[in-house]
Amino acid sequence: MPNLERNKPLAPFTTYKIGGPADLFVEVYTIDELIHAISEAHCNGIPFFLLGCGANILVTDKGFRGLVIRNLANKITFFNGDSVLAESGAVVADLIEKCCDRGLSGFEHFVGIPSTVGGAMWQNLHFLSPDRQQTVFVEEIVQTSRILTEEGQFCTVGAEYFQFDYDKSILQKRKDIVLDVTFQLSPKQKEEIRAVVDANMAWRNARQPQLAEYPSCGSVFKKIKDIGAGRLIEQVGLKGLRIGGAEVSGKHANFIVNTGNATAADVLQLIQYVQEEVKLKLGYTLETEITVVGEL
Repeated sequence: MPNLERNKPLAPFTTYKIGGPADLFVEVYTIDELIHAISEAHCNGIPFFLLGCGANILVTDKGFRGLVIRNLANKITFFNGDSVLAESGAVVADLIEKCCDRGLSGFEHFVGIPSTVGGAMWQNLHFLSPDRQQTVFVEEIVQTSRILTEEGQFCTVGAEYFQFDYDKSILQKRKDIVLDVTFQLSPKQKEEIRAVVDANMAWRNARQPQLAEYPSCGSVFKKIKDIGAGRLIEQVGLKGLRIGGAEVSGKHANFIVNTGNATAADVLQLIQYVQEEVKLKLGYTLETEITVVGEL
């Protein structure tokens, strides 16, 4: 593979700014290059991991024993007036801007969430509706997707194939690879779309630590129905608790932030402590929603 690198530090490619090196690392810029990299890994029996924006993951201090493929295949094509075809490496923030410019509604709900299209499909990207009473999911605008199945077949599937749920999709059970996705959007006045973007960003900025100042992976623990994980952590008095360079955010307790020199071991130790305290004092079991990548 051209541009193949060895012992590449992964921390700069994650929102946590944490993580050891990958044995092998390659950046791909087209779907053909993505398919080729995956094929080479399969043919040579090399474990691989697809990297997008590097959010919602924690790379271990020892790094990844195999090939990390950074997916930069990001072509975006609008057609039929209100549809868009986006490659899996396209960044949601770019889609929001392009859709807003065209007066197309659907992506503005996810502003401020670092994600590629592939990542959005993996976790069924979501955020609160403008009235803050319901949750809006990316599955609601998915029309079709072209995938490479774990059996090595190319096929086009509908939204139902992904078995979407809260923070879940079939991609967490099967080793299918999303190549691109067609989204069905809705025409709307640009001013209305921009108002939702601005309101959502203001809401997030007021309640969540911002990545530029406090690197994190986003929410650490899964939502417990009718009870926010952050509220439970706050109830047991763990806001501001620090282990090494990792800290339970004083702004939102479901965020564990990197104060500047955190290791993955710091974060994992803090996660375990939080789980133990919430279980001991409140009886709730907190499950993580982040993916730990690499050798422990």
